[in-house]
Amino acid sequence: MANVRDLKKDINFVLGDIIEAVDVWELSNTDKDTKKSEAIIDEAIDTFDELIAKVNDRSVENKKAHFKMINTELEEKGLALIEKLNKL
Repeated sequence: MANVRDLKKDINFVLGDIIEAVDVWELSNTDKDTKKSEAIIDEAIDTFDELIAKVNDRSVENKKAHFKMINTELEEKGLALIEKLNKL
């Protein structure tokens, strides 16, 4: 992890791409109910807010380990959201 700015960009890009993919799915499947897809978008936004709050937490003692944990959490939650999208 190079720096905090890169971590914030990664969070933004990963979750932004997931939201964009859900939007594309909604546009290509206009005949299907969008409640599940909207729930995925809401979960992605909540995840974004949660991870950015963790990045901005200045009370952490071991910043390197903290940021590595945030990066791992981003990967796990991102993969979970992608699996939900694939099940639609």
